[in-house]
Amino acid sequence: MIELERLSMSYAIGDEEVQVLRDLDLKVADGERVAILGPSGSGKTTLLLLLAGLERCQQGHIRLGGVALSDLDADALADLRRDRIGFIFQSFHLVPSLTALDNVALPLEIAGDTRARMLAARMLDQVGLAYRERHYPAQLSGGEQQRVAIARALVHGPRLILADEPTGNLDSRTGERVGHLLFDLNEGVGATLVLVTHDAGFARRCDRVLQLRDGRLVERAQEGRDAFSA
Repeated sequence: MIELERLSMSYAIGDEEVQVLRDLDLKVADGERVAILGPSGSGKTTLLLLLAGLERCQQGHIRLGGVALSDLDADALADLRRDRIGFIFQSFHLVPSLTALDNVALPLEIAGDTRARMLAARMLDQVGLAYRERHYPAQLSGGEQQRVAIARALVHGPRLILADEPTGNLDSRTGERVGHLLFDLNEGVGATLVLVTHDAGFARRCDRVLQLRDGRLVERAQEGRDAFSA
């Protein structure tokens, strides 16, 4: 599903060039769940944005399903995101002027799917928010907003889910419920999941845990995963 080859990325901050990612090599199989850990500013979000084609890498190659992102123009990248990628943001990114139902239906409506509202209603029911479909984001709690965001990211049946600290803005109890919901839905659709998280418990539910440190990915042992999953 995912192949990274010598991927590098840097940013100019004032007169200084800051190297964020250094010669990353990584392969993620179809249906695999990978957690990425690392301190703030280590490049985790940058990596997800590159995987989604929302930023262009400066060096190296990214392939999704055998397709090189560098070969795609802006329109083709937008089509790829629409058809194959679900992105869950830490800050929800819901459209405030749209109801929960309309927010979830939005990607399908953009794609011209005549079943958009029906599928959106079904997805809201799956995340336990059928009774909130006519409410606007400002009328929802943080946990409810994140569940709407998850429903929107999964409504089109993506083959790749990119989740950027999806529980980071929630209290611990709500975050645990939302995180478990994300894993349950992921297992249901069988998609590949790349999860940026600080939560060690969620990381243990993944097949692999990678630490992003000094711009490089280091694989960590998965001690205690079986005990957690039980």
